[in-house]
Amino acid sequence: MKVSVITLVHGRHAHLATQQQALLRSSRLPDDYVIVAMDDPGVAASFPDPRLPGTVVELPRTGTALPLAKARNAGARAALQRGADLLLFLDVDCLPGPDLVAGYVAAATDDAASARLLCGPVTYLDPPGPQGYCLDRLSDLDSPHPARPAPLPGEIFPDDNPDLFWSLSFAVTAETWNRIGGFCEDYTGYGGEDTDFARLAGRAGAGLAWVGAARAYHQFHPTQDPPVQHVADIVRNANLFHARWGSWPMGGWLQGFRDRGLIEGGHGTTPCTLADHVGRPA
Repeated sequence: MKVSVITLVHGRHAHLATQQQALLRSSRLPDDYVIVAMDDPGVAASFPDPRLPGTVVELPRTGTALPLAKARNAGARAALQRGADLLLFLDVDCLPGPDLVAGYVAAATDDAASARLLCGPVTYLDPPGPQGYCLDRLSDLDSPHPARPAPLPGEIFPDDNPDLFWSLSFAVTAETWNRIGGFCEDYTGYGGEDTDFARLAGRAGAGLAWVGAARAYHQFHPTQDPPVQHVADIVRNANLFHARWGSWPMGGWLQGFRDRGLIEGGHGTTPCTLADHVGRPA
């Protein structure tokens, strides 16, 4: 089975370099590494690491929002053209545990999981010390996010709740990807496109499967909860999701924005809008 790791990047070059160092410590190395550089022409000059066979796909940005959904499709398309049997999507901030690649491969050959979206537990790391994260001891930091299932290594739990899917770390066979048809490229910027993809997968008969061995570790970076820096993207994408599926995604974030007076609507049949005092993107 040829495994292609697909990573999107815009900035965060230090995180990308550390991810590659972690991949090189894998018990099962990936066969290919596709980096999609979103409006980031500096990536191709430095990546991928020469010890990892791979390529960089250049994807210019149109408009103000990063084309995350389009970039994932572009990465998948490049990986499939290069012969991938298993597409392994890993956020640029995520460090693979030593058995992540092997764990996804094992799940992709398991009769009960192979036709599903394969998802691994993710630990959100504290800021690193002066020497960075010790990549040889990532498992010592294991504390998976409590909002998602976290089976033990060696365990695989089927799950049919599409709202639990996240695109930080997941794998899908080429056959299942083609059956789903990829991400909806009408989504731009942050939020909603991954939940939409999981709904498309469910419609195509592909639920989720949580893979205990496929553990990842999310490198620290400053953020906000709810992510107010992405409020305009989230409002736009939430309305698109509601138009497509008749329900509202990202409910916790929308409520958080309402509590702060940043948005109105986004519940029932009321469209989601930015509050008058919130600046619109150019």
